Amino acid sequence: MQYTFLGRTGLQVSRLCLGTMNFGPVTNEATSFRIMDHALELGINFFDTADFYGRHIGKGATEQLIGKWFAQGGGRREKVVLATKMYGMMDEWPNNSKVSAYYIRKACESSLKRLQTDYIDLYQMHHIFRRTPWEETWQGMEQLVHEGKIIYNGSSNFAAWNIVQANERAKERHFLGLVSEQSIYHLNARMIELEVIPACENYGVGILPWSPLGGGLLAGGAYNKPGSESRRSQLTPARLEKEKEKVAAYESLCNEISEKPADVALAWLLQNKAVTAPIIGPRTDEQLTDSLRALEIKLSKETNDKLDEIFPGPGGQAPEAYAW
Repeated sequence: MQYTFLGRTGLQVSRLCLGTMNFGPVTNEATSFRIMDHALELGINFFDTADFYGRHIGKGATEQLIGKWFAQGGGRREKVVLATKMYGMMDEWPNNSKVSAYYIRKACESSLKRLQTDYIDLYQMHHIFRRTPWEETWQGMEQLVHEGKIIYNGSSNFAAWNIVQANERAKERHFLGLVSEQSIYHLNARMIELEVIPACENYGVGILPWSPLGGGLLAGGAYNKPGSESRRSQLTPARLEKEKEKVAAYESLCNEISEKPADVALAWLLQNKAVTAPIIGPRTDEQLTDSLRALEIKLSKETNDKLDEIFPGPGGQAPEAYAW
């Protein structure tokens, strides 16, 4: 396994992050336990989850499953850099969502109980909430740091100016601020190259791409196999029809270089120095093991140029992407 530092911190994490969104609602407990054990065997030490993951079996179910896995002992909790997220509405009662100082404390305490742990390594805000001032949000997060309940803070789905504002306010308070940002980022979704990536690079914020395979679009075989329930929900007939020519050209290129489409998609992300670790969501041990191939692939300039032709992106960073 390869390791890197999480943003500007001294914390070392694996170049692949194990995403757990499917654990519980799609992948049963026994298989989820086996995948997490296998991840540690492979050297993957970075796990990501969220408080409301669980879908039809109930919000919080995925954290509870991970907590049961930790409770088995064997150094499982100690080996894992644990990242979870808060923000989403857990129930209909007022103040049980977003990022107020009130809810930050409450959400963290609830996650700690479900996860059966005393601390969270990376506590992330799942979305921006513009109504809450940063002074209040950072007050809530600072208190958790002082109590030893969280160590680092991250964001998800933030705009570039949100990241800048958050870290400037944190600096005024002599607080570390954001060290990571989870954004949707893959070959067919490159919008963050305009401003989010430049902002993260300048503030030492590591990028954690979610949906690195485009919901299965870049995984290979999207047009000739039904896939899982979660994959079908993302790859609608309209989307498949819209992207058909791009994906055909992409899979043809992957065939030319004798690599699997999923591995090329991950390798493309991993070569970006702003990317800390793509978040992978394996549903089987085999998928998990196969993901490691991406760490070995070195894409040539010719291949990268062809990928840019197929998936051109926004044209670089702002403002040069659209102005002079």
